Amino acid sequence: MSRRLREEAAIEPDAPHVGKVTKETQIIAIYGKGGIGKSFTLANLSYMLAQLGKKVLLIGCDPKSDTTSLLFGGRACPTIIQTASRRKDAGQEVSISDVCFKRDGVFAMELGGPEVGRGCGGRGIIHGFETLEKLGFHEWDFDYVLLDFLGDVVCGGFGLPIARDMCQKVVVVGSNDLQSLYVANNVCSAVKYFRNLGGNVGVAGLVINKDDGTGEAQAFADAVGIPVLASIPQDEDIRRKSANYQIIGTPDNRWGPLFEALSINLAEAPPVLPRPLDQDGLLGLFDASQTGGNFQLEPATPEDMCPAGALKRASLEVIYDRV
Repeated sequence: MSRRLREEAAIEPDAPHVGKVTKETQIIAIYGKGGIGKSFTLANLSYMLAQLGKKVLLIGCDPKSDTTSLLFGGRACPTIIQTASRRKDAGQEVSISDVCFKRDGVFAMELGGPEVGRGCGGRGIIHGFETLEKLGFHEWDFDYVLLDFLGDVVCGGFGLPIARDMCQKVVVVGSNDLQSLYVANNVCSAVKYFRNLGGNVGVAGLVINKDDGTGEAQAFADAVGIPVLASIPQDEDIRRKSANYQIIGTPDNRWGPLFEALSINLAEAPPVLPRPLDQDGLLGLFDASQTGGNFQLEPATPEDMCPAGALKRASLEVIYDRV
């Protein structure tokens, strides 16, 4: 069985569909390193999509539960996992009104996660989606369903949309730094792996956040074969308004055209099969003097691992000369 699965995984998949997405609801999973700004990007993107007349559902799938905070002016909404647990203890069922809230055409909810040290975040994601299915997720009528996933981990529940074809497209959020692009590359690797196993999910593109113009993120996108959907500049006005839970993705805001362009690019971007980089290829995007890319590995020896002289003790064996 193990050998057969490996052989199957080694077969190159067919090229992904590159035409227009025909399914009425576009389900898009957005991944990014923790703190890279994907929740900020999603809150403003979802708001702009609604301003353009689209019906949008934003689902936070990060245990930090910060996706909806910006959308709701800093107000945290009850998570599905916490609410389901309380309702179960009370012998009651969860309803949509308990967990889904709206603002100016955007509907939003948080899956949440377990208390620290008391459960698996990935398993919490799976449980959250099971609850959504009971609430009728597959019958809901939306133009876009945007899923905000923690990109540092693409295993278990966090890899659910890619592993189970729960979305058509994946978007990665990164910046001009090695760690965020390392996470973006991992997401691309997960997409390619599950495509090898017969999956259909592709990568729509990269959103560059806090773009300082150094170009590493653009070079990464070119190397793995995905488009850049938008570049959000490193700007004090954006940083300050984001920190104050202000939405900037509105038609009358100076940043409105940026998020409008992102909305259009996201809608039209086909799901493509990426070409993830190996570690050396990723390091090659950066100046070697800054990343240690020119460092040479020095093998350790058995003598290095023991106390000084431990491997060089004189033998106590007595050897007699033969007469």
